[in-house]
Amino acid sequence: MSKTQSIIGRYAPSPTGDLHLGNLRTAMLAWLKARLDGGKFLLRMEDLDQPRVVTGSADQILRDLEWLGLDWDGEVLYQSKRAQAYEEALALLDSAALVYPCFCSRKDIQTAISAPHSKAAVYPGICRDLGSESRQRKRVLKQPAFRVRVSDSLEHDVGDFVIKRADGLFAYQLAVVVDDLYQDVTQVVRGADLYDSLTRQQYLAHTLAPARPPIEYFHAPLMLGEDGVRLAKRDGADSIKCWRESGKTAEQLLAFLYNSLGLESVGEQISLVDLSQRLESQAWQGILFA
Repeated sequence: MSKTQSIIGRYAPSPTGDLHLGNLRTAMLAWLKARLDGGKFLLRMEDLDQPRVVTGSADQILRDLEWLGLDWDGEVLYQSKRAQAYEEALALLDSAALVYPCFCSRKDIQTAISAPHSKAAVYPGICRDLGSESRQRKRVLKQPAFRVRVSDSLEHDVGDFVIKRADGLFAYQLAVVVDDLYQDVTQVVRGADLYDSLTRQQYLAHTLAPARPPIEYFHAPLMLGEDGVRLAKRDGADSIKCWRESGKTAEQLLAFLYNSLGLESVGEQISLVDLSQRLESQAWQGILFA
């Protein structure tokens, strides 16, 4: 990253239900990283997959973050209002001959990757080089998804991946990159469960904006429940809503989240501002990995 480039971080939750404590811990770390680096902090709602969006969830997330003391710069960006930008990105990739229709079912792909010498979870390129006549015949029977053609160096490790689904929805991999570029994001702090998407997103970002400095990605350890399994939104007892309804304060929650990282205890409660001041002189960022 250029020394003169302004730091811009972001947090991008999906409004599909109440935030669980793992979500909040990641939000806390993203905010702290941006603020301690002297940068801006943006908020984006990943509400592109409308069938999964829960009514009122986005507003509740905003209230929860405000209650926690987490602020952001500028207006909240909603992916559901960004369809035109994703269409333009798709057209740009298509003009470079990097997009092709894919008619494969999950069964087709599973059968192919089960063959000897195939690498699991990597698309085997079944539709990569279909001729125009074959594509026309298949379109009569099935609406295709669209995949981006990766470089030869990534084909066997990453594989061509979907950027627009067969149902017409743009895929997360494309939308998140387009929005990060649009908002001039320079650093992303997110959960370790998204580490596998790193190479795909770096490839798309470089392809769409080759002259732009690369985004720095940092991944935080996942928060586990008492059973050792990562938290999910279905774990209602681990939501901020339950925490608040039990009468506990934001300062108590922040202390709990911070202490759960295995760092030096900050006691039973602390504000976000006090926490940022405390961390200025500590090597806390060792918990994040690139």
